[in-house]
Amino acid sequence: MTTVNGGSYMHVTSRLSSQFSSNEDDVLDVSSATNSIHEAISQESWYQQTLSVVVVGASGDLAKKKTYPSLLKLFEENLLPADGIIYGYARSRKSHEEFRRHLLPHLKKTGTNEIIVKDFLSKCYYHSGKTYGDKSAYADMIGDGLVPFEESTKNTVSNRLFYLAVPPDVFGESGVVIKTHGMSTTGWTRVVIEKPFGQDLESCDALLQTLSENFEEHHLYRIDHYLGKEIVQNMLMFRFSNSFWEPIWNSDTIESVVITFKEPFGTDGRGGYFDKYGIIRDILQNHLLQVATLFAMEPPKNEDADAIRDAKVEVLKSMEILSLQDCLLGQYDGYSDDPTITNKDTNCPTYAAIRCKINNPRWKGVPFILQAGKAMDEKVCDIQVRFKPAKSFPSMRRSSKNFLENAPAEMVMRLQPDPCISLNLNIKSPGFSTMPTRGNMVMRYEDMPNLSNPDAYTRLLLDVIRGKQGSFVRDDELRFSWQIFTPLLHAIDDTKVRPLPYRFGSSGPANREAWMAETTKSVLPLQASL
Repeated sequence: MTTVNGGSYMHVTSRLSSQFSSNEDDVLDVSSATNSIHEAISQESWYQQTLSVVVVGASGDLAKKKTYPSLLKLFEENLLPADGIIYGYARSRKSHEEFRRHLLPHLKKTGTNEIIVKDFLSKCYYHSGKTYGDKSAYADMIGDGLVPFEESTKNTVSNRLFYLAVPPDVFGESGVVIKTHGMSTTGWTRVVIEKPFGQDLESCDALLQTLSENFEEHHLYRIDHYLGKEIVQNMLMFRFSNSFWEPIWNSDTIESVVITFKEPFGTDGRGGYFDKYGIIRDILQNHLLQVATLFAMEPPKNEDADAIRDAKVEVLKSMEILSLQDCLLGQYDGYSDDPTITNKDTNCPTYAAIRCKINNPRWKGVPFILQAGKAMDEKVCDIQVRFKPAKSFPSMRRSSKNFLENAPAEMVMRLQPDPCISLNLNIKSPGFSTMPTRGNMVMRYEDMPNLSNPDAYTRLLLDVIRGKQGSFVRDDELRFSWQIFTPLLHAIDDTKVRPLPYRFGSSGPANREAWMAETTKSVLPLQASL
């Protein structure tokens, strides 16, 4: 027995391993699962063609920590075409060898064999320009680098992928030169764009207009790496391939849904950037809202990318516009001491909890709480689902004050760290006792050590190359999400509302639990545990 939150819980763990069956033929065959993706990809036309990748902003943090390590992992798994080249583009002057030395320590951290890292780096080149819209520099890079390589492969089709690992204020100038100098004449051209996709509805519309002047929607892959996380990728399979969920995945059975993101550190010298956006723009309006739409959407008509995104958009259309009355804001003590923050009287929230209402037949009356914070007590991101208390069984009482009377069942889907899905149920205590206790059934991905579980960026980059847009954000999704959040963001800026203080390393503002209880209309704190 393990004590959790003052209560007694029995742990009943289900493991995806050989424990499922004593029959060796029924054991999960990891090698065949891995082979199947290679077999599928080997039949796709792009795999036999030439691929040129250009990472714009190649000397920045995102490129060296995420983009290049993800490309390395695809290279290691033989999931990139044999005929491929990767060019980095940025403003800092570097030779090819200097750039490779710049990448090397970050690639070593992936744990990939050094020989493979060396082979990968031999495909990496670098070019610099005065700006991210330097037409002459782009023309030289493509004319002297990409084109000669593509012609040397003797393939009749050459595809190009541009990854914009740069701030949104230079998307436009980068897009113009890619359109005029970078489009493939024999194959596809795809452009990956990183968040933030604007700061409000007006800036989002301006950004979308700039991009639409140069590209069609099929060219654009707006990446939100939360859509590449294993639990998020598993959401549709988990929900729609298990028939017992559909009758209870609604307001008849579910009392509340809380989607949480917490980090145990502050801005760490990045306060100047963070202070322009705040926790709502940085986490809630994109990452957590995307997770919420996948959780709440109706069954898509099919597995087509647009059918999935259509279903997500319908959720956004049903959501109420947010206001100050819907949120709790906090700022950790010492936030403005960050030397990169110039406004020492900043009201930028570093914690926010927001109540969202989805006014459709499935979810009307169910509060969806999105909460995120920096400098908190742990690192975690999860979805906590509380089911309504059972009405058909008498209230179960016991003398111990630690047991909650008729505590409702709960489910936790943890995105990070250590992805897993947990069900917390009421069961009888073992033995002669008839007193209730809690049973915790867990499916942990860590129990599948031999199964490949690539990180979010790696799987999303492969989706880009394969032309699968289902895990990327469409333009209308962006507009609807900003319509929901912009009035709240403007109200915070216009009223200069002061976020409530909270201690570094705490669970948030002092009244967080009371606000959460009032918002979810529950007298019981969330007890779900992994």
